Amino acid sequence: MIGADAGGMTAAMHARRRQPYLEIVALEKGTWTSYSACGIPYLVGGDVASLDDLVARTPAELREQRIDVRLRHEVLGIDLAGRTLEVRDHVRQRTIPIDFDQLHVATGARPTRPDVPGIDLDHVRGVQTLDDAKGLLETARVSRCSCVVVVGGGYIGLEMAEAFVRWGAQVTLVEGADQLMGTLDADMAERLLAPMRAMGIEVRLDTAVEGFDPERVRTEGGGSIPADLVVLGLGVTPNGELAGAAGAELGERGAVVVDRRQRTTLDGVYAAGDCCQSQHLVSGRPTHVALGTVANKQGRVAGINLGGGYATFPGIVGTAVTKVCHLEIGRTGLTEREAAASNPSAAAVSVEGTTIAGYMPDPGSMTLKLVGERGTGRLLGAQIVGDDGSAKRIDTVATALHARMRVDELVDLDLAYAPPFGSTWDPLHIAARKLIDSL
Repeated sequence: MIGADAGGMTAAMHARRRQPYLEIVALEKGTWTSYSACGIPYLVGGDVASLDDLVARTPAELREQRIDVRLRHEVLGIDLAGRTLEVRDHVRQRTIPIDFDQLHVATGARPTRPDVPGIDLDHVRGVQTLDDAKGLLETARVSRCSCVVVVGGGYIGLEMAEAFVRWGAQVTLVEGADQLMGTLDADMAERLLAPMRAMGIEVRLDTAVEGFDPERVRTEGGGSIPADLVVLGLGVTPNGELAGAAGAELGERGAVVVDRRQRTTLDGVYAAGDCCQSQHLVSGRPTHVALGTVANKQGRVAGINLGGGYATFPGIVGTAVTKVCHLEIGRTGLTEREAAASNPSAAAVSVEGTTIAGYMPDPGSMTLKLVGERGTGRLLGAQIVGDDGSAKRIDTVATALHARMRVDELVDLDLAYAPPFGSTWDPLHIAARKLIDSL
């Protein structure tokens, strides 16, 4: 196993359950195993007390399952013909060979770092691993981070911006595009601006970063922003190079190509997690989605197959949720923009609704956008932005996408109803009825 986080250790555990006597060696170049990187913003914001709270299984716990975990062991090369790995043991400062019969690649992804001057300065930090989080927190405490600049307005960027406001810093979020969260349509992303600015986050859209200085971020046109700490929220790049150098086929954004059983194009070599691509069940095209949910599911499938069983991973529909300020945000399938790029028959509608019955005390508001295909009536995707209790409705749409339902079938879904939870006609029902007229 190359990598001891979700995609690797989930595979290891499932292989172990099927093969009690299998020798399993896990090589991890970092210092933690089986952790939740998604919890890092909540660690910074104070909701999580320590780094160790984000660890699901420690090396000691994994060794109790007879998984030989070797921390600070970095795989430098794969000799497929000789079935040998070249491994750098950073603890003993030596390079050693390790043999294998089967190999599982779970090398994850790394924060995307733009090629601009100053990108390697110590106070410019990405957030992907617990080692990243440890370095970020140490830098923040040394600098006292009174001024934090977050570069990128995606999930991590927004979550980290809010976390450092709660830390007590003055936060500026810089985004090169004309909207936040490129995974949403612009009309839905627009709803995030006012709450973020009300929290005290300065949001600068259409602003490209040209470089980093020790105490400032330089932007296009000669502008600059004070910065004790810079957090990169520009997404991640899959670590597919190691498998690629061994001859594995690489696909979307350099991610490792796998089949439904998580097998790479190399004999006896599997892959799972942020380093490999998935099949998008709505678009029908390969895609790269770096989420813990995907990594765990792919790892399970790989582990079953490594252990001699049979399992397949069908693909994803791109479901994700987050919370920024008081707003919950959910999306699944294709956005209107994504659908229109390849499907001239795509159509979309938006509806306003409440999270509970309107006559109940303090009903929250929500906006739900639904996307479908004219002619066939096929459901293509949805987005939700709203108050508490709104975002998890996206799971209903995700289930419908997996079932390849039509929009008209959503109208008759027997969804739960009681005044403290919603209206007799859920906003999803209303959006489906409205979209039918457009289809």
